[in-house]
Amino acid sequence: MNILEIYKKYQIMPQLQEHQLAVAAVAEMICENFKPSPRTPLPEGEGKPYLDHDIIVAACLLHDMGNIVKFNFDQTKEYKLAPQEVGRLDYWKVVKEKFMAKYGTDSHNVTIKIIKEIGVSARVFELIDCVGFDQGADNAATDDFGKKICAYSDMRVMPAGACSLEERMADLRVRYKNHPEGAHNRDVFEAALRQIERQIFENCDIKPEDITEKAIADRKEWLKGFEI
Repeated sequence: MNILEIYKKYQIMPQLQEHQLAVAAVAEMICENFKPSPRTPLPEGEGKPYLDHDIIVAACLLHDMGNIVKFNFDQTKEYKLAPQEVGRLDYWKVVKEKFMAKYGTDSHNVTIKIIKEIGVSARVFELIDCVGFDQGADNAATDDFGKKICAYSDMRVMPAGACSLEERMADLRVRYKNHPEGAHNRDVFEAALRQIERQIFENCDIKPEDITEKAIADRKEWLKGFEI
């Protein structure tokens, strides 16, 4: 199935579809500009790290499949519902209840259960599992650039579209200002993401500021036909 067919099957909200497509487009842009070409394997120990390009894109297209369970539909501004969706709040509330009844209430665990149903490779599973607040320091420390790119790409997209890393982190500080893990863990996470950004673009022919909504627009369209 292509990714839009999967989104339809699992009743993924348009906002979540758009976010996942944008994150995958950012990752795809990074992979295409990674040195050397990620589609050309190198002998072990030579050149820059080899990337499993299509696997990285697939992971990004699926990384937030369970996020509806954490939506608070009484605070529609927080999730910036599209105008055509505001009248469908009752529908999405029912979808959320069905998700929670079948998969649970933890969004990451819900995503993991769904991708198991879809039947992805172990590597896709591994990359999806690395995306999140708790994995920041580990992703900075690892030599696995697939993990770095997936985690970083998720931090380059806000509801309005592609943004800088600093803009994304500023947005998260506001949205999660009362998060129980506190400011210290947030500072650790942000420092790790800045380190990951440096690591990625030391190996890239583009700069962080080259990733814009305009730059990824065509990639998002192309990725709608991506086969999982």
